Amino acid sequence: MPDYPTLAAVDLGSNSFHLQVARVVGEQIFPLDGLREPIRLGAGLGEDKTLDEPTQARALDCLMRFGERLRGLPKGAVRAVGTNTLRVAKNAKAFLKQAQGALGVPVDIIAGREEARLIYLGVAHSLPMTRERRLVVDIGGGSTEFIIGSGLKPLRLESLYMGCVSWSLRFFPGGKITKAALKQAELAARTELQTMATGFSRKHWNQAVASSGTARSLAEVIQLNGMGDGTISAQGLNALRAQMLKAGDIERLDLAGLRADRVPVFAGGFAIMSAIIDELKADSITITNGALRQGILWDLLGRVHHHDMRDVTAAQLMRRYHVDAAQAKRVMRLATSLLRQIVDGENAESMQRLVAWAASLHEIGITVAYNGYHKHSAYILRNADMPGFSRAEQEQLALLVLAHRGQLRKLGEFAVADDDWPSVVALRLATLFSRSRVDATFPEFSLRRRNDAFILGVPAGWLADNPLTETALREEVKLWRGCGHSLDVRVTGAQGAGTALPSAT
Repeated sequence: MPDYPTLAAVDLGSNSFHLQVARVVGEQIFPLDGLREPIRLGAGLGEDKTLDEPTQARALDCLMRFGERLRGLPKGAVRAVGTNTLRVAKNAKAFLKQAQGALGVPVDIIAGREEARLIYLGVAHSLPMTRERRLVVDIGGGSTEFIIGSGLKPLRLESLYMGCVSWSLRFFPGGKITKAALKQAELAARTELQTMATGFSRKHWNQAVASSGTARSLAEVIQLNGMGDGTISAQGLNALRAQMLKAGDIERLDLAGLRADRVPVFAGGFAIMSAIIDELKADSITITNGALRQGILWDLLGRVHHHDMRDVTAAQLMRRYHVDAAQAKRVMRLATSLLRQIVDGENAESMQRLVAWAASLHEIGITVAYNGYHKHSAYILRNADMPGFSRAEQEQLALLVLAHRGQLRKLGEFAVADDDWPSVVALRLATLFSRSRVDATFPEFSLRRRNDAFILGVPAGWLADNPLTETALREEVKLWRGCGHSLDVRVTGAQGAGTALPSAT
């Protein structure tokens, strides 16, 4: 991956959309520009989990403005991610297609724990380095992330389905604040917290910090109104609670530091923070400027400088599932070599990396059972926590691994993109040729693509010396029939060169 002097991160949060542009100097990142718009995407999510049209239109208008700012930056220098609302919206796929058109780059939907990892990365780089364990809390619009970490390393990650937008809509409709509503909101948040409170209790960390807008807004209001010193504590929240109940309506809450765009989600954020203080026994929580968008930038910098978290995750999965590393390497080398012959352009590098990871992980399901191991492997890849990988990347990996052996007709159940087929053929051929599981010297195989047909050239002499592989290739030709694509194996380098190898009957 080339070095980029400028990187950009886009965070499509459930409350606000953020764009952060930064300059890269060596191993450091320096902010250049930042944009924020309070889209409140989560408020447009109906009871049927469908994102309504007005909210989509508002979001797309914002992304078009962001897209103008990103214009001219290489696509590899920009990463956009979607969080909780886009994780649960049933019509997220259709919206994301429009979002990519408006923004100019694809949007990765990330899992809750991956969001937590990136948040911690952003927070850890914004604070002095220490070996002490920190608790990091991030209250978003639709979810709240919790991380315990030391230095730059997250040790424990969790994401709960509660946020300032969803809680405000659920417990404070119309902005009305009553004692009963506030108590219900806090009890509901404490109930959610009880599922993970033991692992995040006070004995597991030395310092608590909070990131993002909800925490900053609470801390500013508490400090500017003489209720505290700029941190968030039970005492400060109790004083703020009294003011909220006295007002009775969020619109009548006249407090210094409470911005207009924060008013609609302030009560929900307050209730969640109050529950966190009580349930996790935090004396006080300090505020940091680091957040998800900074974490995206640092993660992107790691990819550019070849410290890609996805490589670490793949290696960890290989160890966990006792993958034969030598065999994985054989398949990876051959698969990437074949793929290079049939793909080029701006997507070539990302396709090469995906095939390399698929080759490394295609046998992880063998520890479940050898029979149908490719199905077990695909299931694990689709459902595992895989730090660094987006949901779309996990789905692509699962698809490639499922497709690397057996019938291709089974792929009819999935939406296989045209760009995925070169990776499928490269991985299938690499595993076929590496079946002996020993290091071998292969001849120069040629692989071409002509529309929906893949044409493999194999030297005649080598085929004659490897009759088992010749039989397997004949069967492979047959397996490609009926999937919308075809494989044609041509004999090369002998009299009759160019003749097709017939399929098995």
